[in-house]
Amino acid sequence: MLDNNIKTQLQAYLTNLQHPIELVASLGNGPKDEEVRGLIAEIAALSDKVSARFDGNDARKPSFTVGRNGEAASRVQFAGVPMGHEFTSLVLALLQVGGHPSKAGQDLIQQVKDLSGEYTFETYISLSCQNCPDVVQALNLMAVLNPGIRHTMIDGALFQDEVTTRQIMSVPTVYLNGEVFGQGRMGLEEIVAKLDTGAAARDAANIDRKDAFDVLVVGGGPAGAAAAIYTARKGIRTGVVAERFGGQVLDTMSIENFISMKETEGPKLAMALEQHVKEYDVDVMNLQRASKLVAASESASGLTEIQLQSGAVLRAKTVIIATGARWREMNVPGEQAYRNKGVAYCPHCDGPLFKGKRVAVIGGGNSGVEAAIDLAGIVSHVTLLEFGDAMRADAVLQNKLRSLPNVTVILQAQTTEVTGDGSKVNGLAYLDRVSGDARHIALEGIFVQIGLLPNTDWLRGSVELSSRGEILVGRHQDTTVPGVFAAGDVTDVPYKQIIIAMGEGAKAALGAFDHLIRSGVSAD
Repeated sequence: MLDNNIKTQLQAYLTNLQHPIELVASLGNGPKDEEVRGLIAEIAALSDKVSARFDGNDARKPSFTVGRNGEAASRVQFAGVPMGHEFTSLVLALLQVGGHPSKAGQDLIQQVKDLSGEYTFETYISLSCQNCPDVVQALNLMAVLNPGIRHTMIDGALFQDEVTTRQIMSVPTVYLNGEVFGQGRMGLEEIVAKLDTGAAARDAANIDRKDAFDVLVVGGGPAGAAAAIYTARKGIRTGVVAERFGGQVLDTMSIENFISMKETEGPKLAMALEQHVKEYDVDVMNLQRASKLVAASESASGLTEIQLQSGAVLRAKTVIIATGARWREMNVPGEQAYRNKGVAYCPHCDGPLFKGKRVAVIGGGNSGVEAAIDLAGIVSHVTLLEFGDAMRADAVLQNKLRSLPNVTVILQAQTTEVTGDGSKVNGLAYLDRVSGDARHIALEGIFVQIGLLPNTDWLRGSVELSSRGEILVGRHQDTTVPGVFAAGDVTDVPYKQIIIAMGEGAKAALGAFDHLIRSGVSAD
């Protein structure tokens, strides 16, 4: 199962175990059962503090638990073979169950320990999902910290009967005590906030009491992180308020054009950005959504104000908006009703759930064609629909797509409706723009890949926007509101790329600092 390099690294990690741990497997007779048997036997052979048993009686086979020796019942379980993106989740579970401390903040750890009640979590994942490990690792840690919490990771591709019964068509999907708790990426902070119902009010009150910032960055993606680092290095009071730190990078699979890095993945880059920001004296306020900007000329305080959805208000001498963009939706009947019930936006994450089924990809740009190529290796058939008279993807991608036997490309197709049986998608209606005929395709999944929309709804009426809703910026990333700057995918600057967003974030920070120096509002 494990190559020698991985074994050597894992053996070094296991020297951090402070307590003996035991892996208990529940196995059947299939090939995946043998993979689990081999995996935990190899792990146990790497440390005298790890033992393995194969007499478990869990209903899910193959599965295994990770627990401390002497525990009445293990609280961390893996149903399936946690390789791919989930191998890191397994390594962290081994270490944390064995007493190695987490890097989570002490306040957050205490918040988990203080949760009362019994919580049984089940997380359905796919091994190709880059969003799933964050959820799995957060819930595993919670199970380690709190004796009232149990968590099981379930490979949806392996346990297809459960996926069908529970009609799971998007990963990660989390169940709590038998009911759906959440879908999509969630970090430890977000999960705890959903359980600790008083947390939002406490956070809003704490935020409301904060002193004014010299620079307040709204958004925690590449542009926002770069801006925060540049301003913090100037020695001025810097804050970052973000709905989720990392932004859309968290949903990016492979990054191969970030200069100085041959290849990385979005979540890894997002983690590196956050760690870099926290090296400086930056006040990071996560899980907070901005709802309104009030210019300094209109506010009672004489400072620019950012109102948050929680009711809190932040004040700053300068503001940098870096709220990025989100996936563009089709805006047709049925799309919202069947979201996560067959309508999906991440082929890497959700593709394995549609193994052997018929799916459609909407969009003929690079993202759409790449999605169709990836899905063709999993599903029975892919239909790609493009609104225009030609695909816009790179020629090499188009050639690869057309070489695949289970792909159909339909041009001049305007999607008009997502159809379903009330619980899941069963087809897609479209208009043939050449003949004018209405057509319908029977299928089980629809992957939407039609570009991005800037996150500027909350700014309408406060800063000038383009016809596409992007913030208009000048050479110094300045907006039409004095003291307010913007950077990244939220602006009208062309070429939406991570490296460009970072450069713009740096420019916006320098522009904001220059504004503080030259204007009547000085930096303290």
